[in-house]
Amino acid sequence: MPNLASCRNVSASPASTLPPPADRLLTAVDNALKTLSGVTPAARPLPYPHERGANPASTSDCPATNQAPMPMCDADRRLSGALMRVNHVGEICAQALYQGQALVAREANLRAHFLRASREEGDHLAWTAQRLHELGSRPSLLNPIWYAGAFGLGALAGKLAGDKVSLGFVVETENQVEQHLASHLQRLPAADVASRAVVTQMQADEVAHARAAEKLGAAPLPALARAAMRAAAKVMTTTAHWI
Repeated sequence: MPNLASCRNVSASPASTLPPPADRLLTAVDNALKTLSGVTPAARPLPYPHERGANPASTSDCPATNQAPMPMCDADRRLSGALMRVNHVGEICAQALYQGQALVAREANLRAHFLRASREEGDHLAWTAQRLHELGSRPSLLNPIWYAGAFGLGALAGKLAGDKVSLGFVVETENQVEQHLASHLQRLPAADVASRAVVTQMQADEVAHARAAEKLGAAPLPALARAAMRAAAKVMTTTAHWI
């Protein structure tokens, strides 16, 4: 999702012609295949702290110390893997959401905004995937279902309610994701400095993404819609923690 500077560029750029529907659909299909196969690399390097210390996948007995970095015990490594799997699912959904919105966007500059947002969220997707690998964990087995659901929601919001409500959907999503990441920072083991660095950067990005959508004229969502989104997110995060 774009930062505030890119938001200004989008809003100031002249409108251009939307591509044909078939081209837009092919773009969406291409992104879905790349996202679910995990072949899209990050444009930015992993935001690891300079003092990475021990191998993040190494194990030991959990030591009674607050000093980090340190080798992680099996229990902490499993917890980090579960939390990063949930975060990876969130990024799968972010890709799908933006692609669905881009497919039905009514203005070319907003379509460009959604596609740029999708590319920028690709960093988060690649980072969380790499952390899962380093922790000896795996992505959610239900990723195709998460992608399909989020894509449908994004397309439905844009098609039925228009671009302003679609942007409002982005703002509310990012606000909820930011709160979710804050809770993960409270739960991640102190020894897992690598995952904590990734989540901290993701959290900062999500705040900027929400503000960018607001600058583009996002319409606030009704309280009922916000509550429904929270309920759906709860189902997703609880399921992805284990499956």
